[in-house]
Amino acid sequence: MTDDPTDDRHAATGDTAVDTTVDTAAAGRRRRAAALRHDLPASLAVFLVALPLCVGVAVASGVPAELGLITGIVGGLVAGPLPGSSLQVSGPAAGLTVLVHEAVQQVGLRALGLLVLAAGLLQILLGLLRLGRWFRAISVAVVEGMLAGIGLTIIAGQLYAMADIAAPDSGPAKIAGLPGLAADALTAPGAAVALAVGAGAIAVLAGWPLLPRPVRAVPAPLAAVALATAVAAVFDLPVERLRIQGLIEAIQPPALDQLSRLTDAALLGTIAAFTLICSAESLFSAAAVDRMHNRPRTDYDRELVAQGAGNTVCGALGALPMTAVIVRSSANVRAGARTKASRVLHGVWLLLFAAAFPSVLQAIPLAALAGVLVHAGWKLMPLAQLPRLWRTHRGEAVILVCTAAAVVALNLFEGVLLGLLLAVLKTAWETSHVRVDVDDDGTGPIRVHLSGNATFLRLPAMLDTLEALPPDRRTELDLSGLRHLDHACRTALLTWAETSHARTRHPP
Repeated sequence: MTDDPTDDRHAATGDTAVDTTVDTAAAGRRRRAAALRHDLPASLAVFLVALPLCVGVAVASGVPAELGLITGIVGGLVAGPLPGSSLQVSGPAAGLTVLVHEAVQQVGLRALGLLVLAAGLLQILLGLLRLGRWFRAISVAVVEGMLAGIGLTIIAGQLYAMADIAAPDSGPAKIAGLPGLAADALTAPGAAVALAVGAGAIAVLAGWPLLPRPVRAVPAPLAAVALATAVAAVFDLPVERLRIQGLIEAIQPPALDQLSRLTDAALLGTIAAFTLICSAESLFSAAAVDRMHNRPRTDYDRELVAQGAGNTVCGALGALPMTAVIVRSSANVRAGARTKASRVLHGVWLLLFAAAFPSVLQAIPLAALAGVLVHAGWKLMPLAQLPRLWRTHRGEAVILVCTAAAVVALNLFEGVLLGLLLAVLKTAWETSHVRVDVDDDGTGPIRVHLSGNATFLRLPAMLDTLEALPPDRRTELDLSGLRHLDHACRTALLTWAETSHARTRHPP
């Protein structure tokens, strides 16, 4: 039997293919191991930031603290592995506390899950229809005004919680009652102690960036809550503390008999508000996080589907709505996360901690959590940017302030709608610029040239110029420079032209 050299070539080729496959698999394992070396400590850092915020947001929303933890867990375990954004982290957000509190007051805690579930399904639909990118078209002034209004409402409401005093229901009532709150805090011993604990937590949060870098490795919210808890325990302070019953007991799936409530127009408006605000905040957060790293960019449509899937699960469990949170996301990026594993693991740590150490959470003073939320509310207010915005874009500054005032005075949904309406009107006014040039040499016909966009918003000024022309002179109207002429302007110009023509042919 003779040797065939082709057999050797085939064998060599096969060995090379096997070696290449083995090398590729080994390289993949090495990359995953290297990424995990970064993702594991990053997940712990995000967990330490998320733990006090999940609990604090739930308490500020007027729901059991466990529901905030459940939403944080779902944000890690459900939304975490889904495609969309690679490094941003989801969970309960301070920006939703006002809306959740209003919804609970309106429909009750049992129906909250139904609203969140419907909003999640609507987010999935919007993502599948590829509408995620359109949320970036929302006016920045409206979003910042919304956040400013939320921040002001959070501060006003949580100042009462810092003193262990029940807050009024409406935003204006909370602000109007602050002088009385100060008087109560000075006269009631328990309120004064609780207020001091909350103020101490705020002081820790404000001064934490000034401390040495090794100390700042501990997240500021965790440090503030831990120090306040330790002080309250050592001195046995008479302050209200967190109540935890257990994750399983807190789950309240929507009942089937509640589905009929979806025909209520007020509930539909709340669902629309949940959908709009959760989606906008998540996608704005994604845009901000993308600027912080050089990893793959966010796919906005897929991210909207991921957020919708998370909210669908949150709603099925009766938990708080979920959104991407810039505080946790920035902590994830700064901690050196490489892949989605960090945000998935942060959900695992939340689950393990809530299941194994509920007694630790029960030692936390409510005043300390309120202090953390007051600090978060303050950071939502764009006070530093407002003077510059007023100097450069005064109309945007007016929209921001009006949106914030409407959120405080009315509610979140109506405030955002008012802000969007103002933004549309401002844009319409700016884009409907029309120029009227009058050429009159004093002897021949008067020539009037119109250019720009002639809309009803500019019609009064345009007619004032035309009607001020001499009535006994012939006028030539040139519309060739107009890029747009709406129906109202066309009708008005035709009427004016007929009247002017009649006057010149048959003068009085």
